[in-house]
Amino acid sequence: MSGASTGSLGDSGLVAELPVGFPPWARELANLYFSGTTCVFVLHGNVHDLVRTVTPGVGSGEVETYVSLSEFLAGQVFGSWDVILEHDLARGIRPQAGGDAGRLKAMIQQVAPGLGEPSSWPRDTEKLLLWLDRFIDACLLEEDPTKRKSLGIFFDYAQYLVPSGDIDSLARGQGSNLVRFLSWAQNPYIKRINMAFVLVADRLSEVNERLVQSPHVASIEIPMPGRDERESFSRWFTDGEKAGGDLARLAEFSTTELAQVSNGLSLVGLNVLLSQAKRSGLRIDAERFRKIKKTMIERQCRGLLEFVEPEHTLDLVVGQDAAKARLREDADLLVRGKLDSAPMGYLFCGAVGTGKTFLAECYAGSMAIPCVKLRNFRSKYVGETEGNLEQVLTVLRSLGPVVVIIDEADAALGNRQAEGDSGTSSRVFSMIASQMGDTRYRGKIVWMLLTCRPDLLPIDIKRQGRAEVHIPLFYPIDEAEVASMFLSMARKNKVNITREQLPSLPADRRLSGADIESIVVTARRRALTARREDVQRKDLEEALTEFIPSAQGLEKELQELAAVLECTQLSFLPPDFKTKVQQPDGRSRLQERMVAIRQVLEE
Repeated sequence: MSGASTGSLGDSGLVAELPVGFPPWARELANLYFSGTTCVFVLHGNVHDLVRTVTPGVGSGEVETYVSLSEFLAGQVFGSWDVILEHDLARGIRPQAGGDAGRLKAMIQQVAPGLGEPSSWPRDTEKLLLWLDRFIDACLLEEDPTKRKSLGIFFDYAQYLVPSGDIDSLARGQGSNLVRFLSWAQNPYIKRINMAFVLVADRLSEVNERLVQSPHVASIEIPMPGRDERESFSRWFTDGEKAGGDLARLAEFSTTELAQVSNGLSLVGLNVLLSQAKRSGLRIDAERFRKIKKTMIERQCRGLLEFVEPEHTLDLVVGQDAAKARLREDADLLVRGKLDSAPMGYLFCGAVGTGKTFLAECYAGSMAIPCVKLRNFRSKYVGETEGNLEQVLTVLRSLGPVVVIIDEADAALGNRQAEGDSGTSSRVFSMIASQMGDTRYRGKIVWMLLTCRPDLLPIDIKRQGRAEVHIPLFYPIDEAEVASMFLSMARKNKVNITREQLPSLPADRRLSGADIESIVVTARRRALTARREDVQRKDLEEALTEFIPSAQGLEKELQELAAVLECTQLSFLPPDFKTKVQQPDGRSRLQERMVAIRQVLEE
């Protein structure tokens, strides 16, 4: 803190001196430092973004600007300290004075006796840390407090200094670095003088857990910017324009509207977007903004999230009337902002081909909110899987309201077992379960878990307060529903078919939605190979006659029974299963049948 070097630790007045505009994470860092409990901090999360800073201007005015994290720490948080240094493995060590030439010169003079001229300063981390040890010892031995130098040092990309991993996997230098940081954090004498060590890493899981979990080390997350921060930045950017702050020249949004629609973007991303519009002269409309935002967020997540742009709504879904009614009610609550009454998530289950993914996308299309699919975030490298998931969750928290679709959820989410993968699956499971159960994000992150084997999902994920609504999906149950499914799949694939063209469609063939879609596509192929653009009745008849459904009868029955047993609302079930469930011991009998099928399949 700015001015901290002139006061004593533990002086509560120092905390009150912090500027009102300090971001919450910086205030947390200051409070922890002033409490005297720690001098080593790990900043993680949105660490490469811009930070708002206010400095005195001409007269009594103030100047608002946006700077990097290291500039903010050097100029605002540790603004009056004697020596501020920044280090990374590529550039070595360098003083950080935030553009103050006089302060920069004074820092070099303080450091030069131990390190020599700046051109000869060591890039090697081990040599640097040895010098820091000597510098710290000199400060601790200085009897005159007025001559004792205050020191703040930032270690960028700290995951390369103290990477995550077992003791055996750490290189010799990395092990030494870990021991040195822990010794500084635990040293009670360092905590009594003005010294602070800040390690910066975008992914906390990539920093060695022995350091992160030490009670002497404080881990502080820097979140993605909220709506108010994005609005302040948009207003600042516009006010800096020579045209008198006219955002309308750059975009068709007001600053308030831009802040609303830019959720999920960092301030760096928002700056890039507005700067492109300023330089190119191309005004950003809603369609262009949507495409740019999608690209930027996918890059922020390093391709781990895939945006889905639903083209259909629940009106295109055939059957499942009770489920559609429930989803429409929930969608209306979300659109009206009644988030406290919305479910935390859904579990869509049913045999293969029943349209689980299609229903999830149609639900998102009915609400007109962003919809993303969680792509494969698992990696063969130690700690990278957790880091990937951590980054995705950070973006999702800032992106809401958003629908998150996790297909094949039983395989993607893992479980609490830690066998065979050094505990990665259990840690992934814990991270997702914790986020799904965080009620602060009710209605902001809508989880949709899709699986044909809900019995393989851990009960922790399926419980109320996480994936609350369990919707089973089934094959069309009568000829009318099969016909409606044919027409729906024709509309989805832009094939012009009328009800009069449909052949006889008995429901006892047990065709899934995916089967019917395949038949429709095959009928169109037959028409095109015959040099016709229109699909005729004979094309559909031939495609239907030729089609052979999958013969995995027992597996499909197992998947169907698992979906029935997971159902959380009686009206979601078709009449025959509803009758079976309502009978005395009905669910027990269904469960016995499922266990018997499972045993047969395993044998």
